[in-house]
Amino acid sequence: MIRLGAPLSRSVAVAGAVALVGALPWLSGKDPALSLLRARSAEQEPTAEALAAIRADLGLDAGPVALTWRWLSGLPRGDAGVSWVSGRPVLPGIASGLGVSLTLMAAAMAVAVVVAAALCAPTALSAARGHAPGGHGARAAMLAAIPEFLLATVSLIVVAVWLDWLPPYGWQEPRHLILPAIALGVPAGGLLGHLADDALRGALRERWVPTWRAAGFPATTVARAAARRAMPALLPQLGLVVVGLTGGAVAVERIFAIPGLGRTALGAAEAQDLPVLQAAVLTLVLLGFAVGVLADLLRRGLLGAALTGAALAPPPPDTSGPRGRALPALLAVVLLTVIGWGLLRDPTTLDTAARLAAPSGDAPLGSDGLGRDVLARVGHGALATVGVAVLVCLAAYLVGLVVGLLPWLTSGAAEMVNALPPVLTGLVVAALHGPGVFGASLAVGLVAWAPLAVHTAALLEEAKAAPHLTAQRGLGSSERRIFWRHLLPAVAGPVARHAVLRLPAIALAVASLGFLGLGAQPPSSEWGLMLAESLPYAERAPWAALAPAAALAALAALAVTVADR
Repeated sequence: MIRLGAPLSRSVAVAGAVALVGALPWLSGKDPALSLLRARSAEQEPTAEALAAIRADLGLDAGPVALTWRWLSGLPRGDAGVSWVSGRPVLPGIASGLGVSLTLMAAAMAVAVVVAAALCAPTALSAARGHAPGGHGARAAMLAAIPEFLLATVSLIVVAVWLDWLPPYGWQEPRHLILPAIALGVPAGGLLGHLADDALRGALRERWVPTWRAAGFPATTVARAAARRAMPALLPQLGLVVVGLTGGAVAVERIFAIPGLGRTALGAAEAQDLPVLQAAVLTLVLLGFAVGVLADLLRRGLLGAALTGAALAPPPPDTSGPRGRALPALLAVVLLTVIGWGLLRDPTTLDTAARLAAPSGDAPLGSDGLGRDVLARVGHGALATVGVAVLVCLAAYLVGLVVGLLPWLTSGAAEMVNALPPVLTGLVVAALHGPGVFGASLAVGLVAWAPLAVHTAALLEEAKAAPHLTAQRGLGSSERRIFWRHLLPAVAGPVARHAVLRLPAIALAVASLGFLGLGAQPPSSEWGLMLAESLPYAERAPWAALAPAAALAALAALAVTVADR
């Protein structure tokens, strides 16, 4: 059933994605012909004759079902249609964008692996020396909390503009790849580093480790075996991160003017260019499935016959000691102090004479481009940013846990959802509901459950193979009792810690939608909107952008501290 269920769910997921994208121009309730007319020529009058000509030329009167079927029937012949806006064939542009995105993904993944290896190095060295491994999750979570678009903008200003070391825009030579790869790879490496460190510490906590050490195996051999033991639980997340690097780089591609697949899909969605959007989304979905299948095959190969009977031990709590927890605790105290202080101040008062003013006694964190107090806006913005992120994180945890417990039915859906960046779901939600905090949180929630569901399914599969469950069945325990007393507790805890770790990433996803104009709208003081509004002045007044960015980093440290408890 499992072998048939996964391909069936993947097929259903592809069909659902294609149907959703095919109906996109009609979901908003607006006339697709009017949207296309404005995309082609903003000056032309939307007369009845002009709109009728567009409908007749593109066959819009036939409806979304007929148009989608016509598009699908042309794919076996290598025909993805013609762009509604430019009139050019779709496939050459999609192929070019895919090549660019894959190149950027590979470079960013290389950076992420280096960062993750550096974060896991202390744990591996401790194991190689025979010492108890300590946790280093706070550092990883703080790296994961750096907004890609902020890192991209800061690196562009400092490295490309001020220092003139690298080109700021374009995609003509290998040097154009460095800054975008760093902007994408560092946060991804922070996430991978925390998950890998967590899995490695869990493996080193298993009973075979002291047995091997007592038998005289070298500590380096034990460390290598623990790394191999931890890899199967990490591979599904690695696959999702790889896909996320390809589909979620829309903001970075826009900042650096990179003609990638994400930027192509975003432009097509904004212009209501249905054939281009359909081809881009289908490419992302198929890429997600390919990476998911490859990660699953590698995971099964690593598990092998010898490891299928051993469930991974629950990740241990952070054992880094008071000194290792001092920085997260300090940042948490600073964050709470800044928020409390900012709540006592007015975030809406405009003082044009204090525009972009440096930090002073009147404005401890300076003023933004409109002369508003940055400290006050950070404090009041925490209510929206943290509150929305917590609610979305809780909903994603519950959905991911339920979905992950049925991996044979929903594995394809999880892969499909993760292959779609929040920007595209944000565009769909914005078309239905309009841009705003609710739309952004809903868009992020629609995709945030996928990594948690994959993590749940991976842990469930290993937990089911534990020898003590076979003994429970032999003693007459029912499957229901085994599920509620053994399987669910073994899965719910680690996934809950993973969900808390995702809290800063969820806040950043909402912030990225605000950066692209799909989230909170002025005069809101949501941290993502603050970043978007302050980035044009980052060179003149960096404090306006660094304040919400530092708040997000402190939120990450607080989140990982709570998770380790």
